[in-house]
Amino acid sequence: MGKTSDLTAVQKATIDTLHKEGKTQKVIAEEAGCSQSSVSKHINGEAKGRNNCGQKKCTSNRDHRALVRIVKKNPFKNVGEIHKEWTAAGVSASRSTTKRRLKDMGFNCRIPRVKPLLTKKQREKRLTWAKEKKSWTAAEWSKVMFSDESKFCISFGNRGPRVWRRTGEAQEPHCLKSSVKFPPSVMVWGAMSSAGVGPLCFLRSRVNAAVYQQVLEHFMLPAADLLYGDGDFKFQQDLAPAHSAKSTRAWFTDHGISVLNWPANSPDLSPIENLWGIVKRKMQNARPKNAEELKATIRATWALITPEQCQKLMDSMPRRINAVIEAKGAPTKY
Repeated sequence: MGKTSDLTAVQKATIDTLHKEGKTQKVIAEEAGCSQSSVSKHINGEAKGRNNCGQKKCTSNRDHRALVRIVKKNPFKNVGEIHKEWTAAGVSASRSTTKRRLKDMGFNCRIPRVKPLLTKKQREKRLTWAKEKKSWTAAEWSKVMFSDESKFCISFGNRGPRVWRRTGEAQEPHCLKSSVKFPPSVMVWGAMSSAGVGPLCFLRSRVNAAVYQQVLEHFMLPAADLLYGDGDFKFQQDLAPAHSAKSTRAWFTDHGISVLNWPANSPDLSPIENLWGIVKRKMQNARPKNAEELKATIRATWALITPEQCQKLMDSMPRRINAVIEAKGAPTKY
């Protein structure tokens, strides 16, 4: 083994450590499991400063600042569009150079996250809610059953345009996508607690108050029996019209079920949103041909969710609440 490029990261780290300890190259080679010449070349290469080697860049710092301005102006452009605008400004660079410079400056091409638009009043209510729940313990959150509907696509195709952003910019307004179109899909209702997941319900029609109450009767109540037995619990739901209808509120009262008050447009506060994400990622390689195959895949994947995964998500509630308080009610990374 005579090339330093053949050394693994572990071998390089071992060589550096032993060299600092004053070991001879022969001893280092034996410990690292490589040739003495590889050790010598690695040490000498580090001493000379390899980062200063190589061809001089064909672009200047001024060119780089211009490239940053182009990306900041519209981060949803692709490499070709960015390259065209950059060279139009007088920069002599190839498309591959443009891509390398973007990488060098910390920009990565990512699928933009989608976040709900929040009004000032909604942000204030989220902040108030978070402050009220800040003192809740893990035991209190374990008594909450979270519920939600989610749409699953038959085709996992193109997810739309990508966005150029730096690390830590995923939540920046200029890097978020406001909407997305979905291919043919099925709508699913599900529930979870720290004890695990309840049975799924595949919704066949638009969910109005009457349909939702049937879901509660035939799926939520069995889920409560499965997850809590005879114990008390609070039920969480978002503020969809069917959920907040007068007849639905009466249904909860008649059945003696306590409903957790919930701020509008707050999927980042609900751990079941992350659970849907886990299920969809597990299904990424699935290619169902029709709705029935899709349902079967969802059921099988949902059945693989463990109580430990649910408990881990529930344990994130204090962090979610603190994040909302720190963001003063604005959307968070969750």
